[in-house]
Amino acid sequence: MTYFRRFGAQITFLVLSVIGVAISIYLTVAHYANAPVACSTNGLIDCERVLSSVYSFVPGTSIPISVPGLLWFLMSAVLAVLAWKVWPVWRALRVGQTIWFALGMLTALYLVYVEIVQLKKICAWCTSLHIIMLVMLLVAVFQLIQASSDEDEGEFEDDEEEEAVSQITAQQHQM
Repeated sequence: MTYFRRFGAQITFLVLSVIGVAISIYLTVAHYANAPVACSTNGLIDCERVLSSVYSFVPGTSIPISVPGLLWFLMSAVLAVLAWKVWPVWRALRVGQTIWFALGMLTALYLVYVEIVQLKKICAWCTSLHIIMLVMLLVAVFQLIQASSDEDEGEFEDDEEEEAVSQITAQQHQM
């Protein structure tokens, strides 16, 4: 199996997580600085309306929803780095990543519902984060399907996996 097929998804997750972290930080700083975000305020796209609505806060708190979003993207980056470091003994981590991305996408779907149905306005920044989450979920699902297919075709050699496990174990003992 090629290097890219093994690590391409993790690189994708890491890059998208960094972009998500940057956007989340921007939205969080704008919130606490009480500064407007660079976005249209006319028509359907109206970031100010969305970001100042009651739905833009964690329920029952004054914490902007961008803070849990920031934490979600940070955790996604950590999972990508972990999966990269412990290849190929990371089958459970692959499944965990997919579940994590699915939970993020469920949250995003709820927020999209709020934007379209409740507020009748869309935040371009929020939509960019939702698209990033969707791409991460799709890549994770594809990765699981591909890994399952590779395992069925015997593409994972037992010797290769055994050697990788030995290397990881040796590294852990050196720490």
